[in-house]
Amino acid sequence: MNRIYNVLSIAGTDPSGGAGIQADLKTFSALGVYGATVITAIVAQNTQGVQFVYPLTSQCLIMQLNSVLSDVKIDSVKIGMLYQKNIIHVVAEKLIEFSIPWIVLDPVMMAKNGSILLEKDAVVLIREKLLPLVSLLTPNLPEAAILLGCDIAKNENQMCQQGRKLLELGCKAIVMKGGHLPGKSTPDWLITADKEYRFSSPRVHTLNTHGTGCTLSAALAAKRPYYEDWAQTLKFSKKWLYQALINSNNLTVGKGIGPIHHFYEWW
Repeated sequence: MNRIYNVLSIAGTDPSGGAGIQADLKTFSALGVYGATVITAIVAQNTQGVQFVYPLTSQCLIMQLNSVLSDVKIDSVKIGMLYQKNIIHVVAEKLIEFSIPWIVLDPVMMAKNGSILLEKDAVVLIREKLLPLVSLLTPNLPEAAILLGCDIAKNENQMCQQGRKLLELGCKAIVMKGGHLPGKSTPDWLITADKEYRFSSPRVHTLNTHGTGCTLSAALAAKRPYYEDWAQTLKFSKKWLYQALINSNNLTVGKGIGPIHHFYEWW
């Protein structure tokens, strides 16, 4: 019997179930890994936006991380919403203390309705403290621009240029997500020190895109232990996410931007 891997999500909550910790756990379960969680912030949000953010204290975060990491062998970790500098400090210190083979950082900064999910003074700390520890960074185009302090990429050439600059900040690999570019397809670029890979999927015409970024990064963290490299992992994860988007129209959740269908293979 093959071993079932243990994957940890460090992120904020979404009580409507479409993003954050809830989306990560759904992704882990759908992809056959055991999911553990450490909550960074209690977030009141739904398909229409974010109404309130309550960040947890450093001590609460330290206790959660110690509880999980001292007891459970974590094979891979996905990091999502961090929100504040003190949270970033704690997470970085614990990642150094407890060695984890694969670390995926989704630099969650803003909700789809424009709500701020990362305080401005915390961006520098992500660059300096977290990126050198990260196996894979998965920014969308606005997030990449904020990390670099530059304009948002308007084409794939600029996407790749910005990806290379992010790689110089210390992370091992980058997935530049091109969903914000116009066109009938959505191009993503995987950039490593040695190679660059282009992945493209047809654009899915649906309003149900809530949690796509959370879900992709969670899928990458979940499946990386199964594959030889990030290219194979991304190929699988994009194919699975594409089907979850297509099948999202089978769901009727909320009055705004609905969630994708993580369990489309079962119901």
